[in-house]
Amino acid sequence: MKNIVLLSDTHGYWDERITAYLEEADELWHGGDIGELHLEALVPKHVHVRAVYGNIDDEKMRHRYPEYQHFHLEGLKFTLVHIAGMPPRYAKGVKAVLKREQPDWLVCGHSHICRVQKDADLGLLYVNPGAAGRKGFHRVRTLMRFRLDAGKVSNMQVIELGLRAAPTPELLEG
Repeated sequence: MKNIVLLSDTHGYWDERITAYLEEADELWHGGDIGELHLEALVPKHVHVRAVYGNIDDEKMRHRYPEYQHFHLEGLKFTLVHIAGMPPRYAKGVKAVLKREQPDWLVCGHSHICRVQKDADLGLLYVNPGAAGRKGFHRVRTLMRFRLDAGKVSNMQVIELGLRAAPTPELLEG
């Protein structure tokens, strides 16, 4: 059994509540646009990190993390990539990778849209946790957590971390 925290698009921002959720996690999966290597130091030592680079990540980040990760865990196969598009319209080259790898899940980021959707054509579950950072067009910062146990998923939750931008005095007065 593994407890997973899934996030994406932090863009260099780390909400301290993420660390609190990681206390009970075995793994952190990051769907790219990490933004800063120093964020890795904020992850508790007991948590295994799986991450991919995103389009805003620099060369240091691209050396540290791959474009794609393919892995097996608790009887399921996963593909993790930053830019994937979404079913049925995947980003260029992604559908070919999915046909070759045949994952049970496609985990991605980039869109800043929290979404879980079955792709019946490819026989996989599409999972995007939305965006946990403060940059982008999303209104609410989100992450996901769930438990994997012998091929079964349970306790899947979308966790809202608050508004993308903290209210400014002008917004409070208006």
